[in-house]
Amino acid sequence: MNEVDTSFIIFSSILVLFMTPGLAFFYGGLVSKKNVVNTMVSVFFITGLAILLWLICGYSLAFSGNIWGIIGNGQHFFFQNLNFEKTTTGGIPVGLYSLFQMMFAIITPALFIGAVVGRINFKFLFFFIIFWSISIYYPMVHMVWSPNGLLSKLGALDFAGGTVVHIDAGITALILAIFVGPRTKKEPHHYNLAWVLLGTAILWIGWYGFNAGSALAVNSSSVLAILTTTMAAASAMATWSILELIHNKKVTLVGTCTGVICGLVAVTPAAGYVSSMGAFWIGIIAAGLSFSFVTFIKPKLRIDDTLDAFGCHGISGIWGSIATGLFASKSANSNLTLNGLFYGGGLRLFLIQLLVTIITIIFVGLTATTITILLKKFVTIRVTKEQEASGLDLSQHGEIIEQN
Repeated sequence: MNEVDTSFIIFSSILVLFMTPGLAFFYGGLVSKKNVVNTMVSVFFITGLAILLWLICGYSLAFSGNIWGIIGNGQHFFFQNLNFEKTTTGGIPVGLYSLFQMMFAIITPALFIGAVVGRINFKFLFFFIIFWSISIYYPMVHMVWSPNGLLSKLGALDFAGGTVVHIDAGITALILAIFVGPRTKKEPHHYNLAWVLLGTAILWIGWYGFNAGSALAVNSSSVLAILTTTMAAASAMATWSILELIHNKKVTLVGTCTGVICGLVAVTPAAGYVSSMGAFWIGIIAAGLSFSFVTFIKPKLRIDDTLDAFGCHGISGIWGSIATGLFASKSANSNLTLNGLFYGGGLRLFLIQLLVTIITIIFVGLTATTITILLKKFVTIRVTKEQEASGLDLSQHGEIIEQN
Protein backbone atom coordinates (compact mmCIF):
# COMPACT_ATOMS: atom_id res chain seq x y z
CA MET A 1 0.00 0.00 0.00
CA ASN A 2 1.24 3.46 -0.91
CA GLU A 3 0.70 5.50 2.28
CA VAL A 4 1.01 8.91 0.61
CA ASP A 5 -1.47 8.16 -2.16
CA THR A 6 -3.81 6.43 0.25
CA SER A 7 -3.84 9.47 2.55
CA PHE A 8 -4.48 11.71 -0.44
CA ILE A 9 -7.50 9.69 -1.59
CA ILE A 10 -8.90 9.58 1.94
CA PHE A 11 -8.70 13.38 2.03
CA SER A 12 -10.15 13.67 -1.48
CA SER A 13 -13.08 11.41 -0.52
CA ILE A 14 -13.87 13.69 2.40
CA LEU A 15 -13.77 16.74 0.12
CA VAL A 16 -16.17 15.14 -2.37
CA LEU A 17 -18.56 14.16 0.43
CA PHE A 18 -18.45 17.77 1.65
CA MET A 19 -19.77 18.88 -1.74
CA THR A 20 -23.25 17.49 -1.09
CA PRO A 21 -24.06 19.71 1.93
CA GLY A 22 -22.40 22.51 -0.05
CA LEU A 23 -24.85 21.88 -2.87
CA ALA A 24 -27.70 21.88 -0.33
CA PHE A 25 -26.67 25.39 0.76
CA PHE A 26 -26.23 26.51 -2.85
CA TYR A 27 -29.66 25.29 -3.95
CA GLY A 28 -31.30 26.18 -0.62
CA GLY A 29 -30.15 29.77 -0.93
CA LEU A 30 -31.53 30.09 -4.45
CA VAL A 31 -35.11 28.96 -3.82
CA SER A 32 -37.97 30.80 -2.12
CA LYS A 33 -38.32 30.69 1.66
CA LYS A 34 -41.27 28.27 1.61
CA ASN A 35 -39.21 25.59 -0.20
CA VAL A 36 -35.84 25.84 1.59
CA VAL A 37 -36.30 22.78 3.81
CA ASN A 38 -37.64 20.67 0.94
CA THR A 39 -34.74 21.65 -1.31
CA MET A 40 -32.06 20.96 1.31
CA VAL A 41 -33.63 17.67 2.39
CA SER A 42 -34.04 16.56 -1.24
CA VAL A 43 -30.31 17.07 -1.78
CA PHE A 44 -28.98 15.83 1.55
CA PHE A 45 -31.11 12.70 2.05
CA ILE A 46 -29.44 11.25 -1.05
CA THR A 47 -26.27 10.83 1.03
CA GLY A 48 -27.72 7.97 3.06
CA LEU A 49 -29.69 6.46 0.19
CA ALA A 50 -26.74 6.47 -2.23
CA ILE A 51 -24.37 4.97 0.33
CA LEU A 52 -26.74 2.06 0.99
CA LEU A 53 -27.34 1.50 -2.72
CA TRP A 54 -23.58 1.52 -3.35
CA LEU A 55 -23.08 -1.06 -0.59
CA ILE A 56 -25.92 -3.28 -1.76
CA CYS A 57 -25.24 -3.31 -5.49
CA GLY A 58 -23.63 -0.11 -6.82
CA TYR A 59 -19.96 -1.02 -6.59
CA SER A 60 -20.62 -4.48 -7.93
CA LEU A 61 -22.66 -3.27 -10.91
CA ALA A 62 -20.09 -0.59 -11.70
CA PHE A 63 -16.78 -2.38 -11.26
CA SER A 64 -17.26 -6.13 -10.74
CA GLY A 65 -16.83 -8.18 -13.88
CA ASN A 66 -18.37 -7.20 -17.19
CA ILE A 67 -21.59 -7.87 -19.12
CA TRP A 68 -21.51 -6.66 -22.73
CA GLY A 69 -19.40 -3.67 -21.73
CA ILE A 70 -22.49 -2.05 -20.19
CA ILE A 71 -22.65 -3.20 -16.57
CA GLY A 72 -20.90 -5.35 -13.98
CA ASN A 73 -21.85 -8.90 -13.08
CA GLY A 74 -23.00 -8.36 -9.50
CA GLN A 75 -20.52 -10.71 -7.85
CA HIS A 76 -19.84 -8.32 -4.96
CA PHE A 77 -23.34 -7.42 -3.78
CA PHE A 78 -23.12 -6.15 -0.19
CA PHE A 79 -19.33 -6.17 -0.73
CA GLN A 80 -19.40 -9.96 -0.47
CA ASN A 81 -16.11 -11.70 -1.34
CA LEU A 82 -14.39 -8.34 -1.84
CA ASN A 83 -10.81 -8.35 -0.54
CA PHE A 84 -10.38 -4.99 1.15
CA GLU A 85 -6.68 -5.69 1.75
CA LYS A 86 -6.04 -5.90 -1.97
CA THR A 87 -4.59 -2.79 -3.56
CA THR A 88 -5.20 -1.26 -6.96
CA THR A 89 -2.40 -1.00 -9.52
CA GLY A 90 -1.75 2.46 -8.10
CA GLY A 91 -1.21 1.12 -4.61
CA ILE A 92 -4.39 2.25 -2.82
CA PRO A 93 -6.72 -0.24 -1.10
CA VAL A 94 -9.69 -1.48 -3.12
CA GLY A 95 -11.96 -0.52 -0.24
CA LEU A 96 -10.74 3.07 -0.39
CA TYR A 97 -11.23 3.22 -4.15
CA SER A 98 -14.80 2.04 -3.61
CA LEU A 99 -15.28 4.73 -0.96
CA PHE A 100 -14.00 7.44 -3.29
CA GLN A 101 -16.33 6.30 -6.06
CA MET A 102 -19.20 6.15 -3.56
CA MET A 103 -18.89 9.91 -3.07
CA PHE A 104 -19.50 10.47 -6.78
CA ALA A 105 -22.61 8.28 -6.54
CA ILE A 106 -23.90 10.63 -3.83
CA ILE A 107 -23.32 14.00 -5.48
CA THR A 108 -24.45 13.09 -9.02
CA PRO A 109 -28.19 12.58 -8.40
CA ALA A 110 -28.18 15.55 -6.03
CA LEU A 111 -27.29 17.80 -8.98
CA PHE A 112 -30.51 17.25 -10.92
CA ILE A 113 -32.68 18.14 -7.91
CA GLY A 114 -32.28 21.79 -8.87
CA ALA A 115 -34.42 21.37 -11.99
CA VAL A 116 -37.62 20.45 -10.17
CA VAL A 117 -37.49 21.92 -6.67
CA GLY A 118 -40.73 23.26 -5.27
CA ARG A 119 -43.07 21.01 -7.24
CA ILE A 120 -41.89 17.39 -7.37
CA ASN A 121 -43.40 14.82 -5.02
CA PHE A 122 -40.72 13.69 -2.55
CA LYS A 123 -41.92 10.07 -2.68
CA PHE A 124 -41.55 10.04 -6.46
CA LEU A 125 -38.05 11.50 -6.12
CA PHE A 126 -37.10 8.82 -3.59
CA PHE A 127 -38.02 5.93 -5.87
CA PHE A 128 -36.73 7.68 -8.99
CA ILE A 129 -33.23 7.98 -7.51
CA ILE A 130 -33.16 4.27 -6.71
CA PHE A 131 -34.14 3.21 -10.25
CA TRP A 132 -32.00 5.96 -11.81
CA SER A 133 -28.89 4.83 -9.92
CA ILE A 134 -29.32 1.20 -10.93
CA SER A 135 -30.40 1.80 -14.53
CA ILE A 136 -28.33 4.85 -15.46
CA TYR A 137 -25.56 5.83 -13.07
CA TYR A 138 -23.94 2.44 -12.41
CA PRO A 139 -23.97 1.48 -16.11
CA MET A 140 -22.46 4.88 -17.00
CA VAL A 141 -19.66 4.35 -14.48
CA HIS A 142 -18.99 0.90 -15.89
CA MET A 143 -19.07 1.99 -19.52
CA VAL A 144 -16.67 4.90 -18.99
CA TRP A 145 -14.41 4.02 -16.05
CA SER A 146 -14.24 0.23 -16.11
CA PRO A 147 -11.40 -1.04 -18.34
CA ASN A 148 -13.93 -3.36 -20.01
CA GLY A 149 -16.55 -0.67 -20.45
CA LEU A 150 -18.04 0.00 -23.87
CA LEU A 151 -17.13 3.69 -23.97
CA SER A 152 -13.76 3.09 -22.36
CA LYS A 153 -12.85 0.71 -25.17
CA LEU A 154 -13.91 3.33 -27.69
CA GLY A 155 -11.16 5.51 -26.26
CA ALA A 156 -13.30 7.92 -24.22
CA LEU A 157 -11.47 10.42 -22.04
CA ASP A 158 -13.32 11.43 -18.90
CA PHE A 159 -10.89 12.34 -16.16
CA ALA A 160 -13.36 13.01 -13.35
CA GLY A 161 -16.94 12.76 -14.60
CA GLY A 162 -17.94 14.91 -17.56
CA THR A 163 -20.13 12.15 -19.01
CA VAL A 164 -20.60 10.02 -15.91
CA VAL A 165 -21.59 12.90 -13.63
CA HIS A 166 -22.47 16.15 -15.39
CA ILE A 167 -24.03 15.14 -18.70
CA ASP A 168 -25.74 12.32 -16.81
CA ALA A 169 -27.23 14.68 -14.22
CA GLY A 170 -27.89 17.48 -16.72
CA ILE A 171 -29.88 15.35 -19.17
CA THR A 172 -31.82 13.80 -16.28
CA ALA A 173 -32.63 17.29 -15.02
CA LEU A 174 -34.00 18.21 -18.44
CA ILE A 175 -36.17 15.08 -18.65
CA LEU A 176 -37.60 15.59 -15.16
CA ALA A 177 -38.28 19.27 -15.82
CA ILE A 178 -40.27 18.34 -18.93
CA PHE A 179 -42.35 15.68 -17.17
CA VAL A 180 -42.99 17.65 -13.98
CA GLY A 181 -43.94 20.76 -15.91
CA PRO A 182 -43.47 24.46 -15.12
CA ARG A 183 -44.16 26.15 -11.82
CA THR A 184 -47.61 27.70 -11.41
CA LYS A 185 -45.96 30.83 -10.03
CA LYS A 186 -42.30 31.82 -10.24
CA GLU A 187 -40.93 33.37 -7.06
CA PRO A 188 -38.83 36.47 -7.81
CA HIS A 189 -36.64 36.38 -4.70
CA HIS A 190 -33.89 34.03 -3.50
CA TYR A 191 -34.02 32.99 0.14
CA ASN A 192 -30.43 33.69 1.16
CA LEU A 193 -27.68 34.96 -1.15
CA ALA A 194 -25.06 34.38 1.55
CA TRP A 195 -25.91 30.68 1.38
CA VAL A 196 -25.42 30.76 -2.37
CA LEU A 197 -21.90 32.12 -1.93
CA LEU A 198 -21.17 29.69 0.91
CA GLY A 199 -22.39 26.75 -1.17
CA THR A 200 -20.32 27.86 -4.16
CA ALA A 201 -17.20 28.14 -2.02
CA ILE A 202 -17.75 24.66 -0.55
CA LEU A 203 -18.33 23.20 -4.01
CA TRP A 204 -15.20 24.86 -5.42
CA ILE A 205 -13.07 23.54 -2.56
CA GLY A 206 -14.65 20.10 -2.81
CA TRP A 207 -14.03 20.06 -6.55
CA TYR A 208 -10.29 19.77 -5.89
CA GLY A 209 -10.99 16.38 -4.32
CA PHE A 210 -13.35 15.61 -7.19
CA ASN A 211 -10.84 16.41 -9.96
CA ALA A 212 -7.38 16.09 -8.42
CA GLY A 213 -8.44 13.00 -6.48
CA SER A 214 -9.39 11.33 -9.76
CA ALA A 215 -5.68 10.99 -10.51
CA LEU A 216 -5.78 8.41 -7.67
CA ALA A 217 -2.25 9.41 -6.66
CA VAL A 218 -0.08 12.33 -5.69
CA ASN A 219 1.52 12.89 -9.07
CA SER A 220 1.79 15.32 -11.96
CA SER A 221 -1.81 14.59 -13.05
CA SER A 222 -3.24 15.55 -9.66
CA VAL A 223 -1.22 18.76 -9.63
CA LEU A 224 -2.32 19.53 -13.19
CA ALA A 225 -5.95 18.90 -12.24
CA ILE A 226 -5.71 21.43 -9.40
CA LEU A 227 -4.27 24.06 -11.74
CA THR A 228 -6.77 23.47 -14.55
CA THR A 229 -9.71 23.36 -12.14
CA THR A 230 -8.70 26.74 -10.71
CA MET A 231 -8.11 28.29 -14.12
CA ALA A 232 -11.40 27.14 -15.64
CA ALA A 233 -13.42 28.30 -12.63
CA ALA A 234 -11.79 31.72 -12.71
CA SER A 235 -12.12 32.28 -16.44
CA ALA A 236 -15.77 31.17 -16.41
CA MET A 237 -16.53 33.41 -13.44
CA ALA A 238 -15.04 36.44 -15.16
CA THR A 239 -16.77 35.64 -18.45
CA TRP A 240 -20.21 35.27 -16.87
CA SER A 241 -19.76 38.56 -15.01
CA ILE A 242 -18.74 40.38 -18.21
CA LEU A 243 -21.71 38.94 -20.09
CA GLU A 244 -24.05 40.01 -17.30
CA LEU A 245 -22.58 43.49 -17.37
CA ILE A 246 -23.10 43.72 -21.12
CA HIS A 247 -26.61 42.26 -21.13
CA ASN A 248 -28.05 43.46 -17.80
CA LYS A 249 -25.79 46.43 -17.02
CA LYS A 250 -24.99 44.90 -13.62
CA VAL A 251 -23.10 41.98 -12.11
CA THR A 252 -25.05 39.74 -9.71
CA LEU A 253 -23.81 37.41 -6.98
CA VAL A 254 -25.96 34.58 -8.33
CA GLY A 255 -24.50 35.06 -11.80
CA THR A 256 -20.94 35.20 -10.52
CA CYS A 257 -21.43 31.97 -8.57
CA THR A 258 -23.15 30.32 -11.53
CA GLY A 259 -20.17 31.16 -13.72
CA VAL A 260 -17.85 29.42 -11.27
CA ILE A 261 -19.98 26.26 -11.33
CA CYS A 262 -20.04 26.21 -15.15
CA GLY A 263 -16.25 26.43 -15.31
CA LEU A 264 -15.83 23.65 -12.77
CA VAL A 265 -18.31 21.45 -14.63
CA ALA A 266 -16.71 21.99 -18.03
CA VAL A 267 -13.14 21.26 -16.95
CA THR A 268 -14.04 18.08 -15.04
CA PRO A 269 -13.59 15.60 -17.95
CA ALA A 270 -10.47 17.41 -19.14
CA ALA A 271 -8.80 18.32 -15.84
CA GLY A 272 -5.90 15.89 -16.09
CA TYR A 273 -5.48 16.07 -19.85
CA VAL A 274 -5.23 19.75 -20.79
CA SER A 275 -2.86 22.61 -20.10
CA SER A 276 -3.77 25.67 -18.05
CA MET A 277 -4.29 27.54 -21.35
CA GLY A 278 -6.70 24.84 -22.50
CA ALA A 279 -8.59 25.14 -19.21
CA PHE A 280 -8.69 28.92 -19.65
CA TRP A 281 -10.57 28.60 -22.96
CA ILE A 282 -12.74 25.74 -21.73
CA GLY A 283 -13.96 27.94 -18.88
CA ILE A 284 -14.60 30.98 -21.08
CA ILE A 285 -16.59 29.06 -23.68
CA ALA A 286 -18.52 27.11 -21.02
CA ALA A 287 -19.72 30.33 -19.42
CA GLY A 288 -20.63 31.78 -22.81
CA LEU A 289 -22.62 28.72 -23.84
CA SER A 290 -24.46 28.30 -20.54
CA PHE A 291 -25.19 32.03 -20.24
CA SER A 292 -26.58 32.08 -23.78
CA PHE A 293 -28.75 29.03 -23.14
CA VAL A 294 -30.13 30.29 -19.82
CA THR A 295 -30.68 33.85 -21.05
CA PHE A 296 -31.88 33.42 -24.63
CA ILE A 297 -32.75 29.81 -25.48
CA LYS A 298 -34.37 28.48 -22.29
CA PRO A 299 -37.21 31.08 -22.26
CA LYS A 300 -38.14 30.11 -25.82
CA LEU A 301 -38.24 26.40 -24.96
CA ARG A 302 -40.63 27.03 -22.07
CA ILE A 303 -38.96 24.32 -20.02
CA ASP A 304 -38.89 25.25 -16.34
CA ASP A 305 -35.47 24.13 -15.15
CA THR A 306 -35.82 25.98 -11.85
CA LEU A 307 -32.17 26.37 -10.85
CA ASP A 308 -30.68 25.76 -14.30
CA ALA A 309 -29.36 22.28 -13.57
CA PHE A 310 -29.42 21.48 -17.27
CA GLY A 311 -28.30 24.97 -18.27
CA CYS A 312 -25.16 24.61 -16.16
CA HIS A 313 -24.38 20.92 -15.78
CA GLY A 314 -25.89 19.76 -19.06
CA ILE A 315 -24.65 22.49 -21.39
CA SER A 316 -21.24 22.99 -19.75
CA GLY A 317 -20.84 19.22 -19.28
CA ILE A 318 -21.50 18.54 -22.96
CA TRP A 319 -19.06 21.25 -23.94
CA GLY A 320 -16.40 19.96 -21.54
CA SER A 321 -16.65 16.43 -22.88
CA ILE A 322 -16.30 17.59 -26.48
CA ALA A 323 -13.62 20.15 -25.57
CA THR A 324 -11.44 17.35 -24.18
CA GLY A 325 -11.11 16.14 -27.77
CA LEU A 326 -9.99 19.61 -28.78
CA PHE A 327 -7.57 20.59 -26.01
CA ALA A 328 -6.10 17.29 -24.73
CA SER A 329 -2.34 17.36 -25.03
CA LYS A 330 0.48 14.86 -24.57
CA SER A 331 2.61 17.72 -23.30
CA ALA A 332 0.12 18.11 -20.43
CA ASN A 333 -0.24 14.37 -19.81
CA SER A 334 2.36 12.03 -21.25
CA ASN A 335 0.07 9.02 -20.77
CA LEU A 336 -2.21 10.16 -23.57
CA THR A 337 -1.96 8.26 -26.85
CA LEU A 338 -3.65 10.99 -28.90
CA ASN A 339 -3.46 14.76 -29.00
CA GLY A 340 -6.61 16.80 -29.34
CA LEU A 341 -7.57 18.57 -32.54
CA PHE A 342 -6.03 21.90 -31.50
CA TYR A 343 -2.71 20.22 -30.64
CA GLY A 344 -2.07 18.51 -33.94
CA GLY A 345 -3.85 15.25 -33.22
CA GLY A 346 -6.30 15.48 -36.08
CA LEU A 347 -9.96 14.59 -35.85
CA ARG A 348 -9.73 11.18 -34.22
CA LEU A 349 -9.91 12.11 -30.53
CA PHE A 350 -12.39 14.88 -31.22
CA LEU A 351 -14.71 12.45 -33.04
CA ILE A 352 -14.34 9.89 -30.26
CA GLN A 353 -15.36 12.47 -27.67
CA LEU A 354 -18.21 13.67 -29.84
CA LEU A 355 -19.49 10.11 -30.31
CA VAL A 356 -19.19 9.31 -26.61
CA THR A 357 -21.05 12.50 -25.73
CA ILE A 358 -23.88 11.70 -28.15
CA ILE A 359 -24.15 8.11 -26.87
CA THR A 360 -24.31 9.40 -23.28
CA ILE A 361 -27.06 11.90 -24.12
CA ILE A 362 -29.15 9.28 -25.93
CA PHE A 363 -28.67 6.57 -23.29
CA VAL A 364 -29.44 8.83 -20.34
CA GLY A 365 -32.31 10.59 -22.10
CA LEU A 366 -34.09 7.41 -23.19
CA THR A 367 -33.55 5.57 -19.91
CA ALA A 368 -34.58 8.51 -17.72
CA THR A 369 -37.70 8.94 -19.85
CA THR A 370 -38.57 5.26 -19.50
CA ILE A 371 -38.07 5.31 -15.73
CA THR A 372 -40.24 8.40 -15.38
CA ILE A 373 -43.08 7.08 -17.55
CA LEU A 374 -43.19 3.75 -15.68
CA LEU A 375 -42.78 5.17 -12.20
CA LYS A 376 -45.46 7.84 -12.57
CA LYS A 377 -47.99 5.06 -13.13
CA PHE A 378 -47.51 4.08 -9.49
CA VAL A 379 -46.38 7.27 -7.71
CA THR A 380 -47.67 10.80 -8.28
CA ILE A 381 -44.89 12.84 -9.83
CA ARG A 382 -46.08 16.31 -8.83
CA VAL A 383 -47.56 17.82 -5.69
CA THR A 384 -51.00 19.43 -5.73
CA LYS A 385 -51.50 23.07 -6.71
CA GLU A 386 -52.40 23.87 -3.10
CA GLN A 387 -49.20 22.28 -1.78
CA GLU A 388 -47.12 24.06 -4.38
CA ALA A 389 -48.72 27.41 -3.54
CA SER A 390 -48.11 27.03 0.19
CA GLY A 391 -44.64 25.57 -0.29
CA LEU A 392 -43.35 22.06 0.20
CA ASP A 393 -41.63 22.60 3.53
CA LEU A 394 -44.80 22.05 5.55
CA SER A 395 -46.70 19.69 3.24
CA GLN A 396 -43.79 17.33 2.56
CA HIS A 397 -41.71 17.63 5.75
CA GLY A 398 -43.64 19.45 8.47
CA GLU A 399 -40.80 21.92 9.00
CA ILE A 400 -40.26 25.56 8.09
CA ILE A 401 -37.42 28.06 8.07
CA GLU A 402 -38.27 30.73 10.64
CA GLN A 403 -35.39 33.16 10.31
CA ASN A 404 -34.55 35.10 7.17
